[in-house]
Amino acid sequence: MATATGGHRPAAPARTERQEERRRRILTASAQLAGRGGFDAVQMREVAEVSRVALGTLYRYFPSKVHLLVATMQDQLEHLHGTLCGRPPAGATAGERVTRTLMRAFRALQRDPQLADAMVRALIFADRSVSAEVDRVSRQTTAIILAAMGTAEPTPRQLAAVRVIEHTWHSALITWLSGRATIAQVRADIETACRLIDLTPVPDARHTSG
Repeated sequence: MATATGGHRPAAPARTERQEERRRRILTASAQLAGRGGFDAVQMREVAEVSRVALGTLYRYFPSKVHLLVATMQDQLEHLHGTLCGRPPAGATAGERVTRTLMRAFRALQRDPQLADAMVRALIFADRSVSAEVDRVSRQTTAIILAAMGTAEPTPRQLAAVRVIEHTWHSALITWLSGRATIAQVRADIETACRLIDLTPVPDARHTSG
């Protein structure tokens, strides 16, 4: 989940209230079906039926199942971000706060492993046609980490640390879902990566002004 810090993309047209409500139904149906049976249970025709939209309309919103499930992950992360803003993580250092935040996110996914597996598989299968959706997942993950750090304007070194943390979290999630890592191992890997944050202090403004 590499963070998207490159060039600016054109802003997408604002959705109407009706379009937003329809999109919300589609994402809810996607999460429900994935939660019941994982990646294979998310069939576009069934998503259309559950969300009460025409199949052609569904494809206009999401051209494929992979597009849909990556968007579902972004939606789940957005919800998590809102929850974390309401209950900020405690911790003496930024690294500790990010560790606790990512473990809270991991435990949320742990409660719904079929959904987690479906979303992660979609990210793995995503090709260039899904780059916009993958970028949104990355930006949302970055926003969650920066909020836990309490940093509004990260330095390039801090952003580099955030990218390493994102890669580690993503890899730990994959190895746990495949049964190749325990929860303790996941936490140890995330803690190790998050220590990078505390090795990249914000420059003292007194010494950086011209």
